[in-house]
Amino acid sequence: MSDETLTIGVLPLGRPTFDIGFAEEMLSGMLEDLGACGHRLVGPGTLLMDAASTEAAMAQIEAAQPDRILILQVTFTDAAMTCRIAEVFDQPLAIWAVPEPRLGGRLRLNAFCGLNLASHALGLRGRLFSWRYAAPGSPGRENLFGETPMVSPLVAQASQADPASGKALLDRLRGKSIARIGAHPDGFDTCAYDSGRLAALTGLTVTGFDLSELFSRAHAAPAAAAGDLRCAVEGTVSGLDEVDQGELDRSLRLKLALDGMKAEGGFDAFAIRCWPETFTDYGGAVCGPASMMGEARVPCACEADVYGAATQLLLQAASDQPVFLVDLVDMDAADNTGVVWHCGQAPVSMADPDAAARATLHTNRKMPLLFEFPLKPGTVTFTRLSQAHGRQSLVIARGEMLKREMAFTGTSGVVHFERPAEEMLGRVIDSGLEHHMALAYGDHVAALESFAAAAGLPVVHL
Repeated sequence: MSDETLTIGVLPLGRPTFDIGFAEEMLSGMLEDLGACGHRLVGPGTLLMDAASTEAAMAQIEAAQPDRILILQVTFTDAAMTCRIAEVFDQPLAIWAVPEPRLGGRLRLNAFCGLNLASHALGLRGRLFSWRYAAPGSPGRENLFGETPMVSPLVAQASQADPASGKALLDRLRGKSIARIGAHPDGFDTCAYDSGRLAALTGLTVTGFDLSELFSRAHAAPAAAAGDLRCAVEGTVSGLDEVDQGELDRSLRLKLALDGMKAEGGFDAFAIRCWPETFTDYGGAVCGPASMMGEARVPCACEADVYGAATQLLLQAASDQPVFLVDLVDMDAADNTGVVWHCGQAPVSMADPDAAARATLHTNRKMPLLFEFPLKPGTVTFTRLSQAHGRQSLVIARGEMLKREMAFTGTSGVVHFERPAEEMLGRVIDSGLEHHMALAYGDHVAALESFAAAAGLPVVHL
């Protein structure tokens, strides 16, 4: 127990599309831990699922004149309410996110990704905070209550590489184009962009479309073409007969729509607002089509992440192979590994050859088509054209994908990074890194460093 009794305003954030029973179990453990610290806790003690309930809880806490504000990141959430909390309260701020076991099933909480989005959004606003990524019952909870924030923003360093080969990479990007389909979701500052700034950096151009354009093209796609595509996919993954056939047809038609937009517009990559509207308004997932497009060297970024699509084009040029835009969803100091994941859209050439790729459903929205497999072992390079803390930089990391059982459903892989996992975890949060990184097999660090030198970009080595 601390010598000083503090009033802690506690705001437990969650979303109903995750495993709420498990989330409530985690929340109960977190509150029990906090209660054992001897501080006065104020707040609802229940999951806050929307803006209205969070605003009401904030008013309750504000009236109690708290000494500290603690956000419990129990499931994934976007950063909108975190930023609202940071705006209302100027008291020291902390965020506690919880890990979940790697059991091969769905991401039940995905809380780390919520912490990741929050760190980026708060970094853009210059708001420092303390944080914790640990299960209830783990030591170290008192670190959340200090006056001095734990975040120490990383400083990007000028690249010392020879820019000569990097200039060739930069020239390969110039003149390429990205189709942005729909706007990025609210609270995803990680996916915001300025087309002029991106063009000045890379020479890439961006053309915007409404989601209705994609959906209308998909509905109009010939039935015969959709049937032919289904036959082609049957040769790549198993289990197509086990999913809803109407939803499968709609999903495949999204691939045909993207093909048509590429043929007409000459686009080299796409940044697509993939949820919720592809499910709620259209009725099929774009994840499987994104995998197929990526395999064909036309990368697709989720959540209309234009800089993510640009990063994929860069790493594809550096590696001369398909790339995969991943979320980092777990870091385990005891195992000294992390997990990278996305719903089910990795290029199938990245599948572990000992684990057959299968057709599956989106874990939250329960619609096809997604692909499911663990990533194959081998050396991997990660990178991100980043706008963390409002400054453009190139973030680079290297690691070894391990031969492991599937950590979570969809497409995922267990990575041993060059730095110890605990140090890597701290650097990800301190950097304010966006939640999407591009992954390619092989060691491409030297090429990326040379690109950074040619583009005048400082480098952050995670």
